[in-house]
Amino acid sequence: MERWRQLDALLVLEKLGCYAKADRTFEPMTAHGTERYHVNVEGWDFELLLRGPKFFDTRLQRGGGGAVDLVMHVRHVSFKGATDLLRRLAV
Repeated sequence: MERWRQLDALLVLEKLGCYAKADRTFEPMTAHGTERYHVNVEGWDFELLLRGPKFFDTRLQRGGGGAVDLVMHVRHVSFKGATDLLRRLAV
């Protein structure tokens, strides 16, 4: 469980099989190292700011940190659903 909190958000998206395209025009104003990605997960589109294990959905104005939070957000599943999926994918 602790390992999931530290996983890089982009790695988690890749393990989920999400389409993620970096926005190379994005320049962070405060948190240097933050990148913006346009992400599609099973037909759902997101614009996510990623920095390490943290993410922020610019459209819904919500964010979190760690693999479980990210899976819950992009796959619209419960905590148990997210942990089950991460185990199945051997993340």
